Amino acid sequence: MRQIFIITLLLVQSFLYAQIDSLDIKIGQMILVGVAEQKLDSTSIILQEIKEGKIGGIILFEKNIMPNNSYINLKQVTYQLQSYATIPLFIAIDQEGGRVNRLKTKYQFPKSVTAEYLGSLDNVDSTKFYGEITASTLAGLGFNVNFAPVVDLSINPDNPIITKYGRAFSADATLVAKHASIIVEQHRKYGVVTALKHFPGHGSSKADTHLGIADVTEYWQEEELQPYKIMIDSGKIDAVMTAHIVNKKLDKNGNPGTLSEKVIDDLLRKEMGHDGVVFTDDLQMHAITKHFGFEKSIELTLKAGVDVMIFSNNIQGSEDRTVDAVYKVVKKLIEDGEITEERINLSYQRIMKLKKDRFL
Repeated sequence: MRQIFIITLLLVQSFLYAQIDSLDIKIGQMILVGVAEQKLDSTSIILQEIKEGKIGGIILFEKNIMPNNSYINLKQVTYQLQSYATIPLFIAIDQEGGRVNRLKTKYQFPKSVTAEYLGSLDNVDSTKFYGEITASTLAGLGFNVNFAPVVDLSINPDNPIITKYGRAFSADATLVAKHASIIVEQHRKYGVVTALKHFPGHGSSKADTHLGIADVTEYWQEEELQPYKIMIDSGKIDAVMTAHIVNKKLDKNGNPGTLSEKVIDDLLRKEMGHDGVVFTDDLQMHAITKHFGFEKSIELTLKAGVDVMIFSNNIQGSEDRTVDAVYKVVKKLIEDGEITEERINLSYQRIMKLKKDRFL
């Protein structure tokens, strides 16, 4: 009887997907946005956009957590978001541990530690322990994507955004891949997708891409690719998040990694063999907004081979971006012949494969 039920469910799901995989829906699956509210009601614009298939994912931040009864209230938000979606949403968070930690103990969530702490211990059991705490907490709350672990190498001790905050396990690529793989395994146990970041390497930078351009041409080392290569070859990779890093060793035109076909399509996909989902880092960081127009950044991102564009609406000094604004730019690029429907189809197929493999 149970087998008949499962087969019937799969047939129904296949039918639904066949009905909704229009171009509009495919574009929607490539858009992931942040929301301002701590509570949503039925009149919320974001819920209507989810229902219409205009959104493929949501990212939540500390601002979305209510100070009292935090677990239940946050769970209600993720449950409500998901209940409006025909195709399961990516519901994402940055929960690395340590400084990058949305689920703080002041809200009665478990204590987390930095990657640097785990790397310095170099103890498999400790990394498993903290990895499982994070993964099980996220799964219980309704999150199914964690933008972690960081696999940058802490090769620049003065790095203002990675090393300074203990976000990297180590300067040693093998040790980074070892502990990052454990974190991925623990998340997979609970059905939570992980995204390795920040490709092709942020650990050598002397600047913070939240604030502006970070050019690592003179400092970047090829060794920074090694954690990705090790984890791709071992199958310990779900998805990758890009870096807004300028590296003219990899792209002579000086486009940031997120906007670079040389970095994403040629290097990550063709040369290194990652055929799965690629997320942008937040396209509202000033490394992008101060140097590229809204429309141009989307065009270059799509041409680079990225699958999911993130607009967090959480960066001070950056204009909030609505789902409609992003959607209209993508649709116009297609109508003008700058982006083909086949290009959109590739991303849609990667996104749907990941969602089907993990969430259905």
